[in-house]
Amino acid sequence: MGVIRISAPTPSAGYFCGDIQILATLISAFVIPGFSPIADEPNGGQLLTGTFAGTARPGFIYLPPAFDSSRRYPVVYLLHGLPGSPSEYIDSLQLGQFADSEITSGAMRPFIAIVPAAGTTPHYGGEWAGPWETALIKEIVPWVDAQLPTVAGTAGRILAGLSAGGFGAVNIAVRHPGVFGAVESWSGYFQPLHDAPFVQADHATLAANDPTLLVRTEAPILRADRVRFFVSTGPYHSHLISPGSTPGFAQELRGLRLPVTYRSYPSLQGEWSKQFDEGLIWALAP
Repeated sequence: MGVIRISAPTPSAGYFCGDIQILATLISAFVIPGFSPIADEPNGGQLLTGTFAGTARPGFIYLPPAFDSSRRYPVVYLLHGLPGSPSEYIDSLQLGQFADSEITSGAMRPFIAIVPAAGTTPHYGGEWAGPWETALIKEIVPWVDAQLPTVAGTAGRILAGLSAGGFGAVNIAVRHPGVFGAVESWSGYFQPLHDAPFVQADHATLAANDPTLLVRTEAPILRADRVRFFVSTGPYHSHLISPGSTPGFAQELRGLRLPVTYRSYPSLQGEWSKQFDEGLIWALAP
């Protein structure tokens, strides 16, 4: 599978407690080409960092507690906001700590999280489209399936994002039916903005990246694949994004007989963490 268990010598009577602790860490570690461990999460999950093919900045991989390469795991692909960085999921939303806790409690199934980066710098203010969409679909998803023990097909893939990442998640999933089985937008939007790579886009290009139009044409295959949606919103966080677009998109999905869960979080306090936490539980409940 491309994931290698690190072997270690059998401990002898001469090992000290510190040696045993180091040995336990080695036995639980896995090597993924191009990625290095950076943290052990509270209940045994692991966080690794490296740069995914087709991208320009480091991203992250989360492996659940008691990760076992002989098992198969669903994969959550997390798209960050723009401008922004994959670290928002690690530092602000505490992906590893939350996932470890919920998996251990039984509230969520064990899963792998993939957190790639869009843009060449954290100041990139465009969209998860163009080269970043291509990297995700053509490079990252196939690589993950080749290197890690994943659940095959749409049943094993969830695509989610915050703000611009929410637009990217819905747009990419609908533009590439047959790849993702669950889609989540957290305070996202559903029509392309006139920023990179759409600054000089013509009408046809904008229409081809407009989820409100695409869901209508792709609805039959989305229904056949049983794709489900979680769309949520909080208060205004950008003058370019109206919270009212989310309930409107949810209604559009219902009208197309596509399963959708809609949530609204009216308070600024904790709006991101609530959407993130509840969205993951929705996708990965046992």
